[in-house]
Amino acid sequence: MEGSQLLPPAPEEGLDLLAVAPHPDDAEIGAGATLALHVARGHRVGVLDLTRGELGTNGTPEERLAEAREAARVLGLAWRGNLGLPDRGLAPGSAQAAELVRVLRTLRPRVVLLPSGEDAHPDHRAASLLAREAVMTAGLPRWDPSTPAHRPRRVLYYFVDPPMAPSLLVDVSGHLDSKMRALRCHASQFLAGPGRLPTVLNDGHYLARVEAQARYLGASVGCEAAEPFRAAELPVLADLVTWCPVA
Repeated sequence: MEGSQLLPPAPEEGLDLLAVAPHPDDAEIGAGATLALHVARGHRVGVLDLTRGELGTNGTPEERLAEAREAARVLGLAWRGNLGLPDRGLAPGSAQAAELVRVLRTLRPRVVLLPSGEDAHPDHRAASLLAREAVMTAGLPRWDPSTPAHRPRRVLYYFVDPPMAPSLLVDVSGHLDSKMRALRCHASQFLAGPGRLPTVLNDGHYLARVEAQARYLGASVGCEAAEPFRAAELPVLADLVTWCPVA
């Protein structure tokens, strides 16, 4: 199936927040509550899955696409698409970046969430490099001037594996349940059942660990739950008293 067949029309107004994910379910693991939080605040939020996760131990590509659509409904996303790139075949520095650039220019997100380049999974590291390359290229007016250049205002990295030295936490109090319900939509990955092989994801403990991590990080800063991120650039503050960043 060609990637273009997996991309629904972009919202006319573009997106405020876009999470780029190597596989369906990765955005939910690392940033699901943050996505739900911003939806609740009236922002247009989307997810772009780069692959269909077709090499995963469990679940067919068709199942995973259907699960992703249901998770998008639970989170209230304005848009979710899949670029249809090959699982275990993400290649920074290749023509794949151009495909991603065109999607970024179409969606025009103000903020982009990318997978951490420090995750253990090689697809997560490759996706991080590929997406960062595309974000940079999307802002170059002379690159394919047939489409308007677009540069997001902010790029942040989320963690699928346990976080390593995050530079900020997002208070997601009140939205952790939406994250966990969205994750359970990916039943082929996280729920054991007939015909499914046992994995570390469906051992009955993985989702509990994801939830516990969010609650632990929240408790560490005095809130119900939090999700960790690393900023692509150091924030520059205009005012230390109000902690106001430079626009």
